[in-house]
Amino acid sequence: MMDELELLKKDWQKKGAELPKLSFDEIHNMLWKKSSSIVRWILIISILEISLPQLLVLFPSIRNSMALLDNSTFNLGLLILSIFYYAVVIYFIYLFYKRYKAISVLENAKNLMDKIILTRKTVFYYIVFSLSMFFVFFLYYALEMYFFHDVLMGIGGFVEGFEEVLKKRSLEEIRIMVFWVVTLGGFFFTLVMGGIYFLLYGILLRKLKKNYQELKRLEI
Repeated sequence: MMDELELLKKDWQKKGAELPKLSFDEIHNMLWKKSSSIVRWILIISILEISLPQLLVLFPSIRNSMALLDNSTFNLGLLILSIFYYAVVIYFIYLFYKRYKAISVLENAKNLMDKIILTRKTVFYYIVFSLSMFFVFFLYYALEMYFFHDVLMGIGGFVEGFEEVLKKRSLEEIRIMVFWVVTLGGFFFTLVMGGIYFLLYGILLRKLKKNYQELKRLEI
């Protein structure tokens, strides 16, 4: 058995000797191109992420639901939150673009490694910010429905059987119940989005990490 194993090893070694060997520069160029492609996909996905939700306003049901939430205080707060959210997201997209342009320039392995680390950190901060804002929006809706009667009535108009609930429970009970339902719903929605984020961006970040490790081995 041992003799057969040794023969197999020698056979593989002979075949390996016949295979073309890549030089340091060729491996470095391959890793550079792969890293540049990954960062480009991160940029594309972030742009799609901020653009696609805007298409929801094309649906009449969405426009009608927003019209029912016609409360000046509610709309002002939502506008401030939205401006802050989009401003920060656009800034992150700008950073992703800078990372892509920087990593697209062929440099030595050390500089490429530094750029990969910087890109991975930027994506991580972007994910944390986005998930935090998802929950903040839900919490804002919950607080508005608790403190403002007309906002709660506007939302309730879309809930089947809401009028029947009003007959059986006091408004205070409904406000507390709705607050916790929306808050917990926001928490679980954030968890689901976190899973999607870490799946989608996580795949790209793992590939970047793998490239980083390969470059590190080249530097040794």
